[in-house]
Amino acid sequence: MSKPAIHSIESISQAVELYFQALHECDLAKFDQVFHPSSSLFDSSNVVFTAMPVAEYRKVISQRPSPRGAGQAREDQLISIDLLSADAGVAKVQLRIHDKVFVDHLNFARVDGRFMIAAKIWHEVV
Repeated sequence: MSKPAIHSIESISQAVELYFQALHECDLAKFDQVFHPSSSLFDSSNVVFTAMPVAEYRKVISQRPSPRGAGQAREDQLISIDLLSADAGVAKVQLRIHDKVFVDHLNFARVDGRFMIAAKIWHEVV
């Protein structure tokens, strides 16, 4: 694996960690660091398709009690990273938010020298 690829994987891993922190803490400063302002989120459950602009998701996070504040320990894991190029990749993650467990595919793009989420597709597994 080339150095740029290793560096990209490390950088995406760091962005995933920031994502986990943002959602566990409902921290909007961290949220804004990891989500690109024009990103979108998607889900398809029970034949219902949901598409949500990041501003709407940000509002959900701002109004949701944080798992950390509720005393919930972090339960998250980075499952895989697949690089599309040195500037784009997809991370598959799993995390618990309160009583729900989600699997997310986070699509990252390098923006101004750092990786940010350009799109998220999720599925609730529990």
